[in-house]
Amino acid sequence: MKIADFDNLIAANHLILIDFYASWCGACGAIDPMLDRIAFSMGDIVTIVRIDTTSPSSFDIVNRYNIVAVPTLILFRRSIPLWRESGIVAFNRLHDIVRYHHSIVAY
Repeated sequence: MKIADFDNLIAANHLILIDFYASWCGACGAIDPMLDRIAFSMGDIVTIVRIDTTSPSSFDIVNRYNIVAVPTLILFRRSIPLWRESGIVAFNRLHDIVRYHHSIVAY
């Protein structure tokens, strides 16, 4: 993904969850079903986008956000990172984080 496209994506007024992953990463594959569950159950309030950190087209984004571990999840609204965590995140925890940030009125 080009950085200009990424900037347009995260500028949205709704929640955008970015999953920074690598195809060789076992933990990244392990959270895929959980992210699918989040997309299915919360797709009306959050958009999930997966970015391959090993793709040359994503190097600028990876560098900008200092992604040094995968998986790394970052939740954005209006280009502002609201939450960030690396490693495996439990479904209930991520569900609660998305729900919390959705409940906050964005000005």
